[in-house]
Amino acid sequence: MRKDSKEQSPDRHDWFARAAEALQKARKMKPGAERSEALKKAGQLQSAADMMGYLKSKELRPPK
Repeated sequence: MRKDSKEQSPDRHDWFARAAEALQKARKMKPGAERSEALKKAGQLQSAADMMGYLKSKELRPPK
């Protein structure tokens, strides 16, 4: 079964969804230390999503 090149893997999608949800929740919080930590966590999740996308990319696969 061949996947479309624009289709994302379920794992990658989950990481991006988690990051977007965390950012949305953080933006709704009142200013303060708790919001700052929530924004930091959302940024970390976004970085993790980007890394997962890179690690699962075609560029890192061995040639066939």
